[in-house]
Amino acid sequence: MKMIIAIVQDKDSQRLLTELVEHNFRATKLASTGGFLKSGNTTFMIGTDDYRVDKALEVIKKNCQSREQLVAPVSPMGGNADSYVPYPVEIQVGGATVFVLPIEQFLQF
Repeated sequence: MKMIIAIVQDKDSQRLLTELVEHNFRATKLASTGGFLKSGNTTFMIGTDDYRVDKALEVIKKNCQSREQLVAPVSPMGGNADSYVPYPVEIQVGGATVFVLPIEQFLQF
């Protein structure tokens, strides 16, 4: 048994949840916040049998593609203003950060 923890951008979360349900994966959906952009993320916890991990990863990859986005940088507060960029910067967002962990025991009450 494995626990898949997938951190995805909020924009991808509903589409991913729909696909997970269609492929008979049970998932717990948690609201989370990213540290870099301080924007909303969704963390999915998915418990599955070892032989279904590849299918779950395929579903996550299909529904959580990265894309380019313009972001206005936050001004430095008491920091070094030399490295501050005063105009929007294009960065890569989206995709998924995924952890696959072994589960020693699974109980459901």
